Amino acid sequence: MYLLYADESGSVDDPNGDFFVLAGISIFERQTHWLDQKIETVAQRFNARFAGGKCEFHGSPMHSGRGSWKTAATPAERAQAVADILHLLSHSQSQIRIFASIIEKRLFADKSEIIPTAFQDIAFSFDSSLRNIYYKHNNAQRGLVLFDKSTSERMIQELSYSYKHLGSSDDKLRNFAEVPVFVDSQATRLIQMADLIAYWLYRYYQSNDNRGFNIIQPHIWRSGAEILGLHEHISDETRRRLPHAGDCGYPFPTPNPI
Repeated sequence: MYLLYADESGSVDDPNGDFFVLAGISIFERQTHWLDQKIETVAQRFNARFAGGKCEFHGSPMHSGRGSWKTAATPAERAQAVADILHLLSHSQSQIRIFASIIEKRLFADKSEIIPTAFQDIAFSFDSSLRNIYYKHNNAQRGLVLFDKSTSERMIQELSYSYKHLGSSDDKLRNFAEVPVFVDSQATRLIQMADLIAYWLYRYYQSNDNRGFNIIQPHIWRSGAEILGLHEHISDETRRRLPHAGDCGYPFPTPNPI
């Protein structure tokens, strides 16, 4: 079985943000323990500085130094932690694939369609990747999506049921083992990694900050040269400015070996 840990960045209702991102990491079930342990190695630098003896990796608070992260770690320490976790995507043992939906909110007159569109994007891409594994390797695999419980639980479960059972033959989720599961992000480091990925994708589209995107982009699911795991609902204006994105004058540090 393959598991897709997913989280969002940006808010549908936030007037100060132009984008909504839903992103996830797909990983084979037997690799989850390995990845969890690698992320926990980074967490051990900070756990003792947090109430309860356990930190939680969150993209926005770590970047801006809000909440407990303000006093628990210096800006340099926070940047190092993000770089180390994102670079696990490139680890020799990693087979992680990324799926993401990027939505420029002003393109949707009906804001209630944003979350369903984003879920449809990543759900059908993930389902297609499982079908691709079967066709290429004769290896039938099921998939399960795990969301942070702060995501729109009821809506996504209803959408998943509809796509699995009520769709036509061309738009059914055929490889899902069950409707998505919603978990507490504090309980799983893999949801926290999905949060970091969603946030740094958001930074790319919202703020022309490509530090995280440059690490993430090579691991977006593709078939051959065709990128299939990234769905962009963005304006021509946004497309024109993205090639000029940079590191905002603060490049990520060299990752530490984990």
